[in-house]
Amino acid sequence: MAEERSGLEERIIIKDQHTKEIDLVNRDPKHINEDVVKVDFEDVIAEPVGTYSFDGVWKASYTTFTVSKYWCYRLLSAVLGIPLAVVWGFLFALISFCHIWAVVPCIKSYLIEIQCVSRIYSLCIHTFCDPFFEALSKICSNIRVALRKEI
Repeated sequence: MAEERSGLEERIIIKDQHTKEIDLVNRDPKHINEDVVKVDFEDVIAEPVGTYSFDGVWKASYTTFTVSKYWCYRLLSAVLGIPLAVVWGFLFALISFCHIWAVVPCIKSYLIEIQCVSRIYSLCIHTFCDPFFEALSKICSNIRVALRKEI
């Protein structure tokens, strides 16, 4: 009974990963586009003190900028959003596939194979180089350096 319940909970969890509810209010919960896309009228167009257009022109410019940006984004996302979502989904699936089935196994295989080479290399270093450097250090240990200041 407990095994059936565990299997059912596992299937529910797996189903929830693919059918989770999306937040239609907060569409950037991880703040990915916080600095990139936050462009308002004041960030693009500004009139310095003493160089002002007519108030009506300024208000119309603000409204035109805001509304055209809003509707242009909505139109582009309606036309290109789903095809680009398919492209990005395919690309990230391809990257995941390559990483899971090619990159990680190659790295693991390399680490296993290099471990054998590493042991042989370490053995050669300890066998041939360690005695040489120990002898060299004993020879050089009796060297004394004296500094004198000559006038």
